[in-house]
Formats: sequence, C-alpha cells, structure tokens
Amino acid sequence: MGWVTEIAGRRLARFLTRPVRQSIQIATATQEQLAAALRPADVLLVEGNTRISTAIKYLTQSTWSHAALFVGDALPRGDPWQLPRVLVEADLEEGVRAVPLAHYAHLHSRICRAVGLSNDDRQRVVEYIVARIGQQYDLKNVVDLARYLLPTPPVPTRFRRRMLALGSGDPTRAICSTLIAQAFQSVRYPILPEVRREWADDPAAAKFFAEIYRIRHHSLFAPRDFDISPFFQIVKPTIESGFDYRALRWDDAVEPGRSPPGAADGA
Repeated sequence: MGWVTEIAGRRLARFLTRPVRQSIQIATATQEQLAAALRPADVLLVEGNTRISTAIKYLTQSTWSHAALFVGDALPRGDPWQLPRVLVEADLEEGVRAVPLAHYAHLHSRICRAVGLSNDDRQRVVEYIVARIGQQYDLKNVVDLARYLLPTPPVPTRFRRRMLALGSGDPTRAICSTLIAQAFQSVRYPILPEVRREWADDPAAAKFFAEIYRIRHHSLFAPRDFDISPFFQIVKPTIESGFDYRALRWDDAVEPGRSPPGAADGA
C-alpha cells in the first residue's frame, strides 16, 4: 500500500502548492534591487501565494510562509538563455531544488542576514545546502499533509506553532525552514536558541551567571524565526541601493473629489 499513499501524497502536495487566484502580493523591491543587495548565505523570506502558505502564515502568526537561501554563484551556470539559479529551497512537491531569483521576485520578500558570520562559515553554510540539492521527501504521510487543507484551524494561539511540528515527518521538514536551520546549525550559528542561565559559585564574581545556549531541534523552525532572531539583520534593498526621498517623482494630479496636495482641511 506504500505506493498508493505515495501517489495520494504527491497529488495532495501538488494541490497545496498551487497559487491561490484571489491572493494579491505586492513586491516592495525590484528583482534588480534584490540581486544587488543579496549576499551568499542570506535568507530570503517570502510571503507565498499558495494554499499551504495561507496555513503556515496563520499557524505562525506571521507574514512569511517560505524561506530560501541565497547561494550566489555556487552553482554552475546553465545555458546562456537560462537565468542563474541562485536560491536553494525545500519544496514540498519537488524536494530540495535551486531556482532563479525571478521565481520569487514578484512576491513580497525580506532579506535576513546572519550578523558577524565569517566568510569561511558563510561558505560552509552555502556548501551544506548545495550538497543537498536533489533530495526528495517521502510524502506517504498523507495525514501530515491533510492538516493543511484547513488553512485556519480552530486551534488556540498558543498551540498553533506546535501544529507545524506535528509528526515532524518529511512533509513537515519540506514546508518548514528545517534545511536552512540545519545549514546554520552546522557552523553553530544561533537562530533562536534556548538560553539557560547558570549561577556562578562565587556570588562576589563580576558576573553572577553564565548564559548557556542550547540548540533547538531543526524541525521546530519556521520562516518567521529568521525575521525575529536577534542574530539576523534585516536588509532592505531600497535602502541599500541609496534611498533619497528628495529624488522621488510624485504625481500631483488631483483626482476628482479630492483636495490638492498641501491644501488645508476644509478649505
């Protein structure tokens, strides 16, 4: 019966990853601005427009439903007419794959950059995730997938996040930020670690306690964790490219029924 559940799982994954027609996403940066701002090992968060994206955003109470890692020129170039594949991601239907930046340039996105990450560790993070391209996910766990058919389940807020890790099987790893979290954990870079304080034996010491970091299990990471992490910097392409509000060109044409710009209220 394994092949039956595998087929059912693949069909369910295909359904969940289809875009929602009524969904309207607005990109806040152009593809060129994103390309200029991104550096290897940057995490690109995306506000997805698929059926499963709605469920992830609801469960995590976040704008972000997907994450990909920018790998720069780590992958060989294809044919001249092909766009360079610079993002690596875990896809529910296709597994770990590389896609061009244009794949997500039309969606609302955010760049998260690991602060202070050395060049050597940055390279190791990229190599870790590139080495896993082609990895497929076992989608026989239909129950693990079927929970996303209900995009807004009636679950108390404090339990919604735990629903993502329910089962912690391959479908969970494919839709969460597990792969990217593992890449950073391979160089012991923190994302949202658990911190335990141990009191010092000598109360007269300058520091009464030491902070001990404990790595969270990678299956518990969601895209929003890179956004709220105190160790990742938010990079905004429009600012990085040199923003000058005085250089903006405004359309001062007055629409019917509206006052001209600068007019006093009630004038």
